[in-house]
Amino acid sequence: MSGGSIQALWYVGAGRAELRAESVGEPAAGEVRVRALFGAISRGTERLVFRGAVPPSQYARMRGPHMAGAFPFPVKYGYATVGRVEAGPAALADRLVFALHPHQSVFTVAADAVAVLPEQVPPARAVLAANMETALNAVWDAAPGPTDRIAVVGGGVVGLLLARLCARLPGAHVTLIDVARARAEMAQALGAGFAEPAAAPEGCDVVFHASATPEGLATALRIAGEEATVTELSWYGAGEVAAPLGEAFHSRRLRLASSQVGEVAPSHRPRWTRARRLAAALELLADPALDVLLAPATPFADLPARLADILGGADARCPLIRYSG
Repeated sequence: MSGGSIQALWYVGAGRAELRAESVGEPAAGEVRVRALFGAISRGTERLVFRGAVPPSQYARMRGPHMAGAFPFPVKYGYATVGRVEAGPAALADRLVFALHPHQSVFTVAADAVAVLPEQVPPARAVLAANMETALNAVWDAAPGPTDRIAVVGGGVVGLLLARLCARLPGAHVTLIDVARARAEMAQALGAGFAEPAAAPEGCDVVFHASATPEGLATALRIAGEEATVTELSWYGAGEVAAPLGEAFHSRRLRLASSQVGEVAPSHRPRWTRARRLAAALELLADPALDVLLAPATPFADLPARLADILGGADARCPLIRYSG
């Protein structure tokens, strides 16, 4: 068994989390044992888990890889961990890897459940891999092109990653739209413009909505051009959202389409596996500009006491976890 104390974060009640001891044995054939270095909290999804707001109809679909327990509580949840392989196949020995695993200091998974980090991607930045997968899938869903006028409504981590990917299209005009003026500097660092909702450019060719608010959705529909599609990435949990489908929604022949990372986008599904998509997301993280998306790290031991502030805060950056191992 791996030495040292092994702990995992469990959501145990509405607004409550705790660290629990875990037992991790030697990996079997075809498995690896990973010692975590960094993790990331998905502020949107884990806020819903923390509050017990996952709808019962979505319990099965919302189960994450290697999750333990059951919704609503207690549940061991999370899906962004970067660590070092300390036991397993020789080809993976001592390699830095990303895994879709709950927040846990040491864990054992199948060897094909980890993705080796590209050499040019540092482990702290690599925790963005799951968010980058979501952004990449949304780009495939919406298919923006060179010189398009592209709007991203909602400047969270996924929205900012979307803005970065779209800003690298030749001649594209990308605007991040958010109520928080402080996010303008982050948008600029990622090559995008910024506007508050009242000043958002209209007649956009492609619009992404990632604010998880009804006001953001209304803005996204208002600024979409004739026959444009608004690609919805927000997940509202058990909440109901009023979509403003009156006024000019029909006369402008707008479309509202969902994008969700659980399946590879239809445009790429015949050729791409999830493993290939994850590897591509990791390659896209070889971009030093993305370090602006990382918040100061919280020590894993302090996480239960800090979670309420982290999940309830207005910081757009990715909440980073630092493990001591």
